[in-house]
Amino acid sequence: MIQVRRAGERGHAQHGWLESFHTFSFAGYRDPRFQGFRALRVLNEDRVQPGRGFDPHGHRDMEILSYVVEGALAHRDDMGHGSVVRPGELQLMHAGTGITHSEYNASTTGLLHFLQIWIVPDARGLEPGYEQRAFPEAERRGALRLVASRDGADGSLRVHQDVAVLATLLAPGDDIAHALAPGRHAWLQVVRGALEVNGAAVAAGDGVALSDEPAVRIAAVDDAEVLLLDLA
Repeated sequence: MIQVRRAGERGHAQHGWLESFHTFSFAGYRDPRFQGFRALRVLNEDRVQPGRGFDPHGHRDMEILSYVVEGALAHRDDMGHGSVVRPGELQLMHAGTGITHSEYNASTTGLLHFLQIWIVPDARGLEPGYEQRAFPEAERRGALRLVASRDGADGSLRVHQDVAVLATLLAPGDDIAHALAPGRHAWLQVVRGALEVNGAAVAAGDGVALSDEPAVRIAAVDDAEVLLLDLA
């Protein structure tokens, strides 16, 4: 079974300094059809104006991934971490018993475009933590590179949930597949470009939920960037 979540049907918030599109219900946006998918709870596409951002605020009992598409994300938290996340890097916060952090556009001239992904952990009250890692373009070009997983396999970030997050960069004509074990589900998010997923035509901002499918088959129509979550 395949369900396509079109980019234009997502929730939308415009705050001047921030434009955000919500794949699932978030903040003031509510859609009973889209409350999350399996352990995936939030998938927001944010564009932040130069020098602006999210003031210090708290989270708990959530695994939060930040994937930068364009620009640079400046991070600071109450555990003493201060870093800048750029395209090709993935940031993971284990909110656990509680973490306070801020996120800003690190540039005073260019736009910050990033995806924020929240995954419900497999236990509450975990110890907070922070990870950040670069995944070279050569490892993602034409192949699905594991970037986050439960066991940290292949140098991926370690997530407290039975999920595998994969990233790829595709050229027109590239055709790749990811097998799904029985009982597994997948969410595919088109970061940019156009492609076909199991025969369904999708484009930037679209998401695809797959259940009871033996594999996720991806055929690129244009240059494309994709995130794929393999979920229990």
